Amino acid sequence: MSSLPGRPVSTTPRWKSWLLALRRDAKRHLGTLALFLGVMLAVQLWQTRDVAGGPLPAAALDAPLPVLAPGGAVRPSSLRAELSALQQRHPGKNIGLYVWAEWCPICKTIQGTVNSVSKDHPVITVAMQSGPPDQVARYLARNGLGWHTVVDPRSAIPGALGFGAVPSFAVITPQGELRWPTVGLTSGWGMRLRLLFAG
Repeated sequence: MSSLPGRPVSTTPRWKSWLLALRRDAKRHLGTLALFLGVMLAVQLWQTRDVAGGPLPAAALDAPLPVLAPGGAVRPSSLRAELSALQQRHPGKNIGLYVWAEWCPICKTIQGTVNSVSKDHPVITVAMQSGPPDQVARYLARNGLGWHTVVDPRSAIPGALGFGAVPSFAVITPQGELRWPTVGLTSGWGMRLRLLFAG
């Protein structure tokens, strides 16, 4: 290896130099990460400030709405009836509640994540302001989404729960309480951790 005159040759491998630089800058990186997490938490708290935690209100539970079974069949029902049926099939388990809309670009971004989570955990979705049941069924079929979906064209459920934006995700405990609401982008591991530890 040749070097310029008067300049010492570095014998430190490149990966060690990178590791040393990372250690030297760790405090700055940790500070940036803490600031980012703090801002994200503040945004989540602000977006979910009106969400009704605790027991679900009757206005959300009892609104008569059409429901799409994963196969696409439509039946009249309510959130209360659908949650009761899910709780009977999955006794003692937390249930995911995912509120979305066909026109929401962020919903499209995480629909694969929700699909994956719904294969491992009981999840009920609410299609907010996305048209009549046949339109929602076509959207689900076109995107390969086998979701158990309440069709809510007038936002009766999100309005009663206090969700002002989509996508929204929360956990309903076996006792019927709403826990750990979130609005906006949510990771699969974030949904799974909420479902595991909410109740």
